[in-house]
Amino acid sequence: MSNIIFIHGLESSGSGFKGRLFKKEIPGIITPDFKGSLEKRMELMEDILEGAQPWIIIGSSWGGLMSAIYTRDHPDKVSLLILLAPVLVHPELDSINQAIDVPVIVYHGKNDTVVPLKRTKERAKILFSHLQYNTVEDDHMLHPTVEAINWQGILNYKRSV
Repeated sequence: MSNIIFIHGLESSGSGFKGRLFKKEIPGIITPDFKGSLEKRMELMEDILEGAQPWIIIGSSWGGLMSAIYTRDHPDKVSLLILLAPVLVHPELDSINQAIDVPVIVYHGKNDTVVPLKRTKERAKILFSHLQYNTVEDDHMLHPTVEAINWQGILNYKRSV
């Protein structure tokens, strides 16, 4: 089993645009489908991530929220968190008193009309102590950005650290 997982957004699936791209670009990545409430989605995520560790988690939008919650609760089980236009302004993350000590890379489009860039970036600075926040010329979907990222470079760099 791979130790890389993609967590899709609220109205997407593991076989949407990003899921298909990751299957092509990242051999062995897991791209499960999540449905239902945040609680049900988190239960499924907990079940899936009981296996190999540490995990590299790629979370998109609502999947970014799920990924941040999981990383908050299990920082020792996550080696890298990659967030794509993540929902970080949410009551579930308000209880964090100390920054999460896991490397985090964020990609967020300047033209995102779904997740507010400024508030999300401010929140990310509070939530994560090792943060690289990339503001890109893109919208919420981040399709051109996701296609342009050198995924093997990011993943190989992290594995060598």
